[in-house]
Amino acid sequence: MEDKPLARVLAPVMALALAAGVGLAFFIAALVRPPDLPVDTNPAPLAGHTLCAAVVVVFPSATDMRAAARSLHDDPTVRRVFVDPPSVSLLAVPGTDLKAWAQQLHARFRTAERVTVIDSDATAAQLKLTAPPPKCPREGEY
Repeated sequence: MEDKPLARVLAPVMALALAAGVGLAFFIAALVRPPDLPVDTNPAPLAGHTLCAAVVVVFPSATDMRAAARSLHDDPTVRRVFVDPPSVSLLAVPGTDLKAWAQQLHARFRTAERVTVIDSDATAAQLKLTAPPPKCPREGEY
């Protein structure tokens, strides 16, 4: 029986170990990754919801607000739409930069009187509260 050089045996073994390690890493990442949040862009009443990470757009009339709410139905950034005349409160998909999105919405809805970002975590950090509110969940509401 002929002796195989160590390099000829070691290379396939290391490649197999590396492939197994990568596969294991992807498996663990799939288990740890949080599930996707439900998307429902049909306008719903704001009553009963406490938002902690959202963008609020205030319109001069309920008619303008309803038109805006309809136009947000197919927006890929929007996760939830809440209405409270004459404003829409929007929850974004995770990972959205709320300030940048608010600027985009302000440019999109020129009739809007005000576009405001609600970010309770950032506000609590700026104010250095001794008893800050609970951390905002990724859903954007408590």
